[in-house]
Amino acid sequence: MSQVAEFPSTSEADKGQPRTVKALLIIRELILEGALPPGKRISELSVAERTGISRTPIRAALQRLEEEGLVETIPSGGFAVKSFSQQDVFDAIEIRGTLEGLAARLAAERGSMARLGPLNACLQELDEVVESAIATEEGFSRYVTANARLHALIVDMAESPTLERQIERAVSLPFASPSGFVMAQALMPESHRVLFVAQDQHRCVVEAIANREGARAEAIMQEHARLAGRNLRLALHHEKALERVPGGALIRKVR
Repeated sequence: MSQVAEFPSTSEADKGQPRTVKALLIIRELILEGALPPGKRISELSVAERTGISRTPIRAALQRLEEEGLVETIPSGGFAVKSFSQQDVFDAIEIRGTLEGLAARLAAERGSMARLGPLNACLQELDEVVESAIATEEGFSRYVTANARLHALIVDMAESPTLERQIERAVSLPFASPSGFVMAQALMPESHRVLFVAQDQHRCVVEAIANREGARAEAIMQEHARLAGRNLRLALHHEKALERVPGGALIRKVR
C-alpha cells in the first residue's frame, strides 16, 4: 500500500476549494490509506495540525463522512473510523448491483439512443485495454478509468437524477464501487480471467440497451456486480492484494 502523502496547508492547496470539501477529501484519504485505523477515535486537533485546516471544517467533514458510512459517532463524543464485516461488503456490492441493474433497464427502456455513441466508444476502449490490463499495472489503471466511465454512461443514459443520487450513495463505500477490486486483480493471477468475463458482460449489457431489452440489461448488470464479490473472496486470501483495495484496511478479517 502506498504511504499517505504529506498534505499541503490550505494556503498552498487549491484556494478555490471550500475548506469543508478539502477536509473531507483529506480525511477520507487518510481513512482509506489506513492512516486512521478502524475503531480509533479521530482527533480533530491532530487532523488540524496534520492538514493545516481549522477544526470547524474538519468537524463538518466528519459529519459528512458519517453520512457516507466511513465514520461513526462514539458514546464518549466525536467520531471513530468504522470497520466492516465481510458480509457488510457483500451486501454493499449487492445493493450497488441492484441499483445499477435498474439503471441499465431504464437506459434500455427510455434512454436516448443518441447516447449509444459514447457508450460504444468506451466499450471499444475497454476491449483494447483488457489485454494490457493483464500485462501491466498501468493497464489496470487505464481499465479502472474506462470502467468507471462506462458505468457512469449507463447511469446517465437512465435519465433519472433520483436513481443517480442513490447510486452515488451506494458507492460512497469505496469497496462497493464498480472498480473497487480492479487494482487488486493486478496481484492475483487467478482473477485475471474475471476481467474477460466482466468485459463480455459489458458488451452484453450495451447490446441489450441498444436492443431495448430492459429485463435482460437489468439481469446482466446485477450479475456483473457480483464479480466484485468473487474478487473479494480472492482478495481476502491474498494479503497484498487486499492492500490494493481502497478501504481494504476497514474490512474485518475472520480468524
